[in-house]
Amino acid sequence: MSWVTKTLTSSLGRKLIMAVSGLSLIAFLLVHCGINACIFFNDGGHTFNEAAEFMGTNWLIRTAEIGLFAGLIIHIIDGLLLWKSNAEKRPVKYAIVKGEANSTWYSRSMGLLGTLLLIFLVVHLKHFWVVSRFTDVITGGQKTLFQEMVDVFANPVPVVLYVLGCISLAYHLLHGFQSAFQTMGWNHPKYTPFVKSLGAGFSILIPLLFAAMPIAMHFGWIK
Repeated sequence: MSWVTKTLTSSLGRKLIMAVSGLSLIAFLLVHCGINACIFFNDGGHTFNEAAEFMGTNWLIRTAEIGLFAGLIIHIIDGLLLWKSNAEKRPVKYAIVKGEANSTWYSRSMGLLGTLLLIFLVVHLKHFWVVSRFTDVITGGQKTLFQEMVDVFANPVPVVLYVLGCISLAYHLLHGFQSAFQTMGWNHPKYTPFVKSLGAGFSILIPLLFAAMPIAMHFGWIK
């Protein structure tokens, strides 16, 4: 076994993989949120549809999409392996657990939050990605992607599901953002407070915008 394999399969190596894949997904969230936020122009989806068409037809974006899905799968698998490893290291639970003494509840619940996000992601892909990529509903001109959003969020059930997914995303990011920087060794007394503030702001603002979209569309504030 080479030193590369040993490193990547070690606990530290897996945390490094989680950090790198997590940071790439954070960058994707920023872009994805920016595209989706185009609905707030409230122009009948014109700006949003143009932006979505560009993202769906640009060869560079489509190529990057493959890398994104690879990173997402790696992030999920690596997270499960880390969760399993941590569980095996502590086979017998303490009589009294005081995890709150040195960590937040969401940092101790990353496995649960990640699972909820995975369920949300599957539903989200079914609603939009599969429809736009593997059917002719959008490409055949039967409806626009904006109209698909209108139809999906007319039902209150997906709206509630998406809001809950965004809440899980917020807590997942609150721990993951700072943890990724820490794992990468990007700690400095001068810059760490800024990274913490940036991470907290990102973890609140991005999920808040994502949650606002289905709510606004359901209540007809966006047309």
